[in-house]
Amino acid sequence: MKTLGLIGGMSSESTAIYYRLLNEGVNLRVGGVSSASLIVWSFDFAPIAAAQSAGEWDALTLKLADAARRLEAAGADAVMICANTMHKMADEVQAAVGVPLLHIADATAAAILATPSRRPALFATRYVMEQDFIKSRLKDRFGIDVLIPDEADRAELHRIIFEELVVGVVKPESKAAFAAMVERLRAAGADGVILGCTEFGMLMTQAETDLPVFDTALIHAKAGVDFALQ
Repeated sequence: MKTLGLIGGMSSESTAIYYRLLNEGVNLRVGGVSSASLIVWSFDFAPIAAAQSAGEWDALTLKLADAARRLEAAGADAVMICANTMHKMADEVQAAVGVPLLHIADATAAAILATPSRRPALFATRYVMEQDFIKSRLKDRFGIDVLIPDEADRAELHRIIFEELVVGVVKPESKAAFAAMVERLRAAGADGVILGCTEFGMLMTQAETDLPVFDTALIHAKAGVDFALQ
C-alpha cells in the first residue's frame, strides 16, 4: 500500500471527513482490519482563513509548498490538498515535490464524465466560484462548463461555510437554503450538483435531490484510495 500525505486543517471538519473516508475505503477494498497509510499535516485554519480573506495567496502558496515537501520527506508517495480553495496553488505545490499531487478537480471531472452531466452547478467558497482555478480546469481540460449561483447566493454560501460548517455546525435553515439554491440553478439549466466545498456533504447528499451530486470530498478520497492500492 502506498502512503498518502494529506495537507489538511482547511478546515479540520473536512480533514476528519477525509481521514474517515480514506480509512473506510481501504478497509472496504482490502478487508480485515486494514486501514490507510496516511501522514497528515494539519494547519491551524484561523490564519489560513484570514490570509485568504486578505488575498495573501503568495504567502499561502509558500505554506502549502512547505507542507508538501515535509510530507514527501516523511515518506508520502502522493500529496492531497484536503480542500478545494487551496487548489488555487496546486501547480506550485506540485512543482515543489517529486511525488504526484492528486488534484481534486481532475478526480471530480472523471466522476462527472462518467455521467450524462456536462453543465453542473458549482457550489463552493467565493474563491472557487468567482476565480478560475477550478472552473477553467474543468472547462479547458474536460469540456465541463459549470454554472455558479448569483451574487446573493454566493455570499450566503460563503457565510455558511465560514460561520457554520468549518466549526461543525449544520443548521436546518442552511440545508433548506442550499436546497433552494440547487433548484434555482436547475431552473437555469444545471444538470448536476458539484459540492465544491469539502464540507458541503454535511448539507446535501445524493438522497436529497434527483440531480447527480458530485461530492468533491468523497470523489477525492476515492481517488486517494485508488492511488494507494494500485
